[in-house]
Amino acid sequence: MVTFSRREIYKLKKKIEMAGNHLCSVVYGSLPPETRTKQATMFNDEASDLNVLVASDAIGMGLNLNISRIIFSTLKKFDGICTRELTVPEIKQIAGRAGRYGSKFPVGEVTCLDAEDLPLLHSSLKSPSPIIERAGLFPTFDLLSVYSRLHGTDFLHPILERFLDKAKLSPDYFIADCEDMLKVAAIVDELPLALHDKYVFCQSPVDVRDDISTQGLTQFAENYAKKGTVRLKEIFTPGTLRVPTTHNQLQELESVHKVLELYVWLSYRFDDSFPDRELAASQKSICSMLIEEYLERSGWQQQGQRRVLRTPRKLRREYDALQF
Repeated sequence: MVTFSRREIYKLKKKIEMAGNHLCSVVYGSLPPETRTKQATMFNDEASDLNVLVASDAIGMGLNLNISRIIFSTLKKFDGICTRELTVPEIKQIAGRAGRYGSKFPVGEVTCLDAEDLPLLHSSLKSPSPIIERAGLFPTFDLLSVYSRLHGTDFLHPILERFLDKAKLSPDYFIADCEDMLKVAAIVDELPLALHDKYVFCQSPVDVRDDISTQGLTQFAENYAKKGTVRLKEIFTPGTLRVPTTHNQLQELESVHKVLELYVWLSYRFDDSFPDRELAASQKSICSMLIEEYLERSGWQQQGQRRVLRTPRKLRREYDALQF
């Protein structure tokens, strides 16, 4: 089952499981990668009771899945600006997950919950895939450094804006979307950082649409600029993570995972300045396990009895060991 928001994913999951015949795995973009992989693995496992996958378009990228049938709950998604119909490539990318050569289901089926969506689905599947004629490029540090020297400034945001406005490329290329990069540049320009350090922060895997993730990056950059060393415990207290009990707590834990992932990423670029890599990595693993525990606890319940997965779990023992 494919839908395009966390709320709708859990709504569909609950509806399917309340019918009493199936348990659902879930996959969506803001889940930690480790959790997405674990959910996909359990869905693929024939011995598992998780025989339905409720997912966003995240299933179209990077997961090996044995899917016999794709069912679109809708052919519309909010793209950050407006709600629009899926494009032909998007529909074909998702539909193509059903029936894969070499998988358990070499032939797949695709349909929609709403009969009114079927004409768009059918026409999209019959349409030829558009030919990719151009490739997107991001500005490199060397190019921005030249601009910096030419204009006598080390403020990255105006340099990047000027570059995007003036850059001329051959017809085979275009400048990729740099909106996220510009947002981070505006943050780090407030700090006494070298141009290269600002550029590294702009390349980091921060989710600028997530307030907690953005706050984490801001705090990391400020501490790095002031002290040269960023200790994880200055913004995060190990041992405080708990299994979420509500969707809001789940969303917050997903955000904490992003902050920890960001710290680990920065530790490989500013090695000595982010010395708590192992601690951040262990806490990141705990986040993933707690989210998995939430997903299991949210499984189908009937007459006060929770249906238990056949695969025994060692979450508590693993969690205690990592906390220690």
